[in-house]
Amino acid sequence: MKMSWRLASRLSVIILSLLVVTTVALWGLRGSNGGTAAADQNQNALQGTDLGSTPAPDFRLRDQLGKTVALSQFQGQPVVLTFLYTSCPDVCPLLAEKLHTVQLQLGKDLSKVTMLAVSIDPKGDTRVSALKFSQAHKLTTNWHYLIGTKEELSPVWNAYSIYAQPAASSTITHTQAVYIIDKQGRERVFLSEDFTTTQMAQDLKILLGE
Repeated sequence: MKMSWRLASRLSVIILSLLVVTTVALWGLRGSNGGTAAADQNQNALQGTDLGSTPAPDFRLRDQLGKTVALSQFQGQPVVLTFLYTSCPDVCPLLAEKLHTVQLQLGKDLSKVTMLAVSIDPKGDTRVSALKFSQAHKLTTNWHYLIGTKEELSPVWNAYSIYAQPAASSTITHTQAVYIIDKQGRERVFLSEDFTTTQMAQDLKILLGE
């Protein structure tokens, strides 16, 4: 390589320089396209803990309006499934506010998504309290707050690995969990309590497009 440079004429040097500039420009363009492709790929990837598309255990409970609701009836649309109790002093109200924000972010797509909250407080969560909680957090569209007896609710807790036990006279220690289920009724991702509303909305839009 050194010999070729020593014997090269001025014209050869100029030509080689132009080739180098062109090559660098092409590599830069390629790198830019690669970055764009990677960004696009990330935008199309579900965020959260991958649950491996395991079939979501079905259940049937009554909601805040007294209507019987089964998870399986929502096949054909993504479902957000979480676990709450109406007298919760901190985490549950914050989660409910996040869910309402997600609904706003979905816009017209909200009609194609269902959100389910399963009670972890058989004694405290009644139709009245569940309805008040839902209205207070503006969760009234495609939203079901599911209640029942301990015998009705505990199998659902067990199926989704939810721990729920009274910790004091007015509080319950429980697993903070959000499952996102796809249109085929499969568990796709698990979100912890620190998820962002943008993250969930993006996941739901991806599932709507599948």
